[in-house]
Order: sequence, then C-alpha cells, then structure tokens
Amino acid sequence: MLSAALTHAAVRFLDFLAERILPSENSPEHQVTGRRGEEEAYFYLRRRGYIKVARNYRSPHYRGELDLIAWHKDVLCFVEVKTRTTRDVKPAEAAVDGKKQRELIAVAREYVRHLSPEPRWRMDVISVYYDGPSGRTQFELFQNAFTVS
Repeated sequence: MLSAALTHAAVRFLDFLAERILPSENSPEHQVTGRRGEEEAYFYLRRRGYIKVARNYRSPHYRGELDLIAWHKDVLCFVEVKTRTTRDVKPAEAAVDGKKQRELIAVAREYVRHLSPEPRWRMDVISVYYDGPSGRTQFELFQNAFTVS
C-alpha cells in the first residue's frame, strides 16, 4: 500500500512540474480535467484491487474509446470515467446515456473477441468529483453499471 501511495505522489509531483515547466498544450479546460480524472480514477481503482490492462483504447472499426480496461479478480472490466468539477447540474454518471453505452459495448465486444478463451466481462462507470469543500477528490464507482445484451 505504501508503494502505491509513493507512486501516486510521484505522478502528482511530475504533473505539478510539467504544468510549470512544459509549454502549454492549449487543450480546453474540460479535456485537462478529464485527463486528470482518468489518472485519479486509475489510482482509486488500483487501491481496490483492479489491475490495469490498457488505457484510452480505441477501435479502428467502432466509434468511442474505452477509458480504462482492467481486471478485477477474474472479471475483465471496461471502465468509463466521468469527471466533474460540480454536482450542481446532474451526476457525472448520467452522461453515460444509451448512445454512449452502445458505443462502449461495441468497442468492448471487439476487444474481447480477440481474447481466447473469452473472459467474463462487465461495464463499470466511475464518477470523479473535484467539488468537495474538503478539496479532496471524491469517487463513486458503479460496478456492472449497465447490462450488455
């Protein structure tokens, strides 16, 4: 557990340095927030026993991107990360609507099709919030968030 905390601290420190030393990437603020949320979600899931396989997986045949692919025990999990700076409008996980779910499932099915034997798999959603008064990142994990038909 200590090594995970050290790794997380090191990555955050490197991000801190990169913001001050490297030239600006001119990305919109919401994309920067989203990337930061994916990174925080990775460490959160790692502390809960997930083992990362891939990040930002894209299919050449289907629209959409799988934010994280990870094993959780004996189940392959395709994790959609939604990051918000406020809870005022609607929950972050609400952004994973029917259309988004169909896109994610299509990409996940293609990924699984290349594995032999085909493992058990599921779709998870994790909401990352930066709006707490404590200043701490807050997470809500929805395992098996929607069914794969």
